[in-house]
Amino acid sequence: MSSSSPPDGVDLRDGALGENLVELGLVSVWAGLWAREGLGRRERSLVTLGVLIALGTEDELASHVRIAQRNGLTESEIAEVIYHASGYAGFPRAMAARKAARAALDRLPEQRDAKETR
Repeated sequence: MSSSSPPDGVDLRDGALGENLVELGLVSVWAGLWAREGLGRRERSLVTLGVLIALGTEDELASHVRIAQRNGLTESEIAEVIYHASGYAGFPRAMAARKAARAALDRLPEQRDAKETR
């Protein structure tokens, strides 16, 4: 993976309106912030989930839930971030985050496969 692209399996490009906005994000956020030393990807995912919950950006949160799993966070740890955020960002934001996280986790093929074998 290059430093200016998100983790494998996460493609933010769709060729539709505003495609250049995605490119700006890839350059300034992925290449600029995520490549910095000081925090690993796992820790950056923890911080990012908390910030996105506080901002109430469920669409972005859904993408970052999937990224967080690829960066090593477990479903239980993602749930803990949501629980913890409820005390700081508020219960409605935490409930919206819970809904977005559940939807994002349902879309992961390995999650669907695991649920089907239970």
